[in-house]
Amino acid sequence: MSIQTTSKSAAAIDRARDAGRAALIGYLPAGFPDVQTTIDAGVALAENGMDLIEIGIPYSDPVMDGTVIQEATVQALRNGFTVEKVFDIVKGITERTDAAVLVMTYWNPVMQLGVREFARRLHEAGGAGLITPDLIPDEAGEWMAASEEFGLDRVFLVAPSTSDERMERTVAASRGFVYAVSIMGVTGARTAVSSAARDVVDAAHGAGAERACVGLGVSTADQVREIAAYADGVIVGTALVSALRDGGVTAVAELTKDLSSGTGKS
Repeated sequence: MSIQTTSKSAAAIDRARDAGRAALIGYLPAGFPDVQTTIDAGVALAENGMDLIEIGIPYSDPVMDGTVIQEATVQALRNGFTVEKVFDIVKGITERTDAAVLVMTYWNPVMQLGVREFARRLHEAGGAGLITPDLIPDEAGEWMAASEEFGLDRVFLVAPSTSDERMERTVAASRGFVYAVSIMGVTGARTAVSSAARDVVDAAHGAGAERACVGLGVSTADQVREIAAYADGVIVGTALVSALRDGGVTAVAELTKDLSSGTGKS
């Protein structure tokens, strides 16, 4: 088996950087409102300016998610979503686009399926890697091994509360990029981006991170523009989920076009 040794996430971010802009990263909950719509919305993201796509696995106890995403994941679970379907979604998007597609998941669903089995199936579906909000590098030995075996990215989170020592450890363990949480608390669109965002990105860069992307709270092109001035990538979630809920795939495409205008992209 030939395994990709180049990070798909890093390559996508670097392509954006070479074009003189920050990368744009969009989040969608898997199976909301159904599997095919998630695939179509993911393709719409890629076709309208998203460089990377996060597909979130619905979880029954989402400690980091705000109301909009919680409601979407509850609906997906009620509609019969199971973890195995995330691989169909990833494959459905990667077969139709060139965007790097990551899965964002709490760690329990990965352990339930089996870490190596999850990694193998994600690789076979064309996925780039995992974003793991509740997994820290100290406890990620099995994932580190599986991700190395299958050439997958490991995206860990850092926050305003992250100590210098933990920042260095997290940056060293990450592959692809480091996910910089800009505020303390749950996800959700906000009217202003936390001033802590720049500090977290600076700390990550200072610890050796080549790519630090900011998430939590971004909902407008102006906010994208503000963050793109210092971060390597800008992550949008809640605003896209709201658009999908209220206006379907068309609304997702329109919002993505608008958001991409803030990256420096013509």
